[in-house]
Amino acid sequence: MSAGAAADRPHAAAEIVRVCRRLYDRGLVAGPDGNVSARLDDGSILVTPSGASKGEIGAADLVRVDCDGARLDAAGAPSSELRMHLRIYRRRADVRAIVHAHPPTATGFAVAGESFVAPVLPEVILQMGEVPLVPYATPGTDALADLVEPFLERHDGFLMANHGATTLGPTLETALQRMESLEHAARIILSARLLGRVNTLSAAEVLALHDPRKDAR
Repeated sequence: MSAGAAADRPHAAAEIVRVCRRLYDRGLVAGPDGNVSARLDDGSILVTPSGASKGEIGAADLVRVDCDGARLDAAGAPSSELRMHLRIYRRRADVRAIVHAHPPTATGFAVAGESFVAPVLPEVILQMGEVPLVPYATPGTDALADLVEPFLERHDGFLMANHGATTLGPTLETALQRMESLEHAARIILSARLLGRVNTLSAAEVLALHDPRKDAR
């Protein structure tokens, strides 16, 4: 293991375990669903293993791979969604963490073929901007990574048709918060629809939100 990976791996591993357990405790994943990864200082990727319950995962279970996905120092198999994670890291130098989960309400929107592009909640706009819907492709394939790629330049979170949601960030905490906010927003929007009306923000109101988000990114 390189000095860079050795230096920051314990912290990254502890953070991934914490994020996984919070996702599981809050019902954003179930069983072996979802995957979490972090980019280490030497450019290698620490990722959750395939088939592991996020509520029971430990630091020793995590798999370190290089930028091409080759295993470096673990016996387990990396997440089946590794191709998508690697594509994101290649295209976004600012991203150091990725969270993929199946939040029930937000995934319901994805199953219904809907995005969060309409400007409704300031918190979502500030954290992620628009949340588009990525068309369906078989999970774990290059085809899915290909479909995600066009959205990466402008978006920090997206729904995945008939699949789930993915959020990105400079830290694991930011990526996690974006996932939690995405699900919370989905519940609010669904409640508003049940009440009969969803009011959207005006173009001027959205513009006022984009400037501070750009400064914070």
